Amino acid sequence: MTLKELIKGKKVHFKYYREGELWYETDDGFDFPIPVSDTGTGIFKAEDTAVQFMRWIRKQLAVRDEWERERKEQALNLAQDRA
Repeated sequence: MTLKELIKGKKVHFKYYREGELWYETDDGFDFPIPVSDTGTGIFKAEDTAVQFMRWIRKQLAVRDEWERERKEQALNLAQDRA
């Protein structure tokens, strides 16, 4: 999904807190963390508009893209090792 698809007209919902991060989920089921150290004096509601969380959604999309790139690279390396 694209950032625009994840935020346009959507909401986020607080899921849980773990190891210094607030975890939220978009209406589409996309999970993303917000480091507590990055919250400053902000107010983080249990439910809010996704556009307000665009900064952290964008970061998590980049992380997932990197994971996918590494997964494909590993698969290619395994295929080459077997050949």
